[in-house]
Amino acid sequence: MLSTPIARFIVRWLVCALGLWIAANILSNNIHYSSIYVIIIAGLVLALVNTFIKPILIIMSLPAIVFTLGIFTVIINGFTVFLASELYEQLHITNFLAAIFAGMVIGLVNYLVSTIIDRDI
Repeated sequence: MLSTPIARFIVRWLVCALGLWIAANILSNNIHYSSIYVIIIAGLVLALVNTFIKPILIIMSLPAIVFTLGIFTVIINGFTVFLASELYEQLHITNFLAAIFAGMVIGLVNYLVSTIIDRDI
């Protein structure tokens, strides 16, 4: 099912959008959007940021990741969410702490969806 790179990217896009939607509903005072279409496009922007920019951030911050035993990746995830909201201004995240929490929610949703997909294959 997910043998092609395009299929994997589409799943990543949808998981990012789902995670953003859940995080926006949990943090309704800190994450603002006008419609579900904004979430879908923001999910696409976040998936692109995670595909192209996040690996560079991981490599650049490898000493901090090793020193904190991987916890610094939470900051990187928050930064990618905040960057996506800056690139796509229709999704507004009020502060970096909300972006970090949204990154944790998206990571949890990604983990759950990946577990379900891997179980079905």
